[in-house]
Amino acid sequence: MDQKKCSFCGKMIELGTGRLYVKKDGTAFYLCSSKCQSNLDLGRLPRKTIWTEKGRAEQKRK
Repeated sequence: MDQKKCSFCGKMIELGTGRLYVKKDGTAFYLCSSKCQSNLDLGRLPRKTIWTEKGRAEQKRK
């Protein structure tokens, strides 16, 4: 079964679930929930958001 990774939080998304968000410049984002979409719309960075995969990795480095 094909799975995609959420572009914001890093969670695996099963086929047929989640959202495909495409910006005007053609950049495509796969999102698992409206929480990830709203954080992306607000301009938040995944590495500065603690509950994301990239945010947890950043915390380990400090």
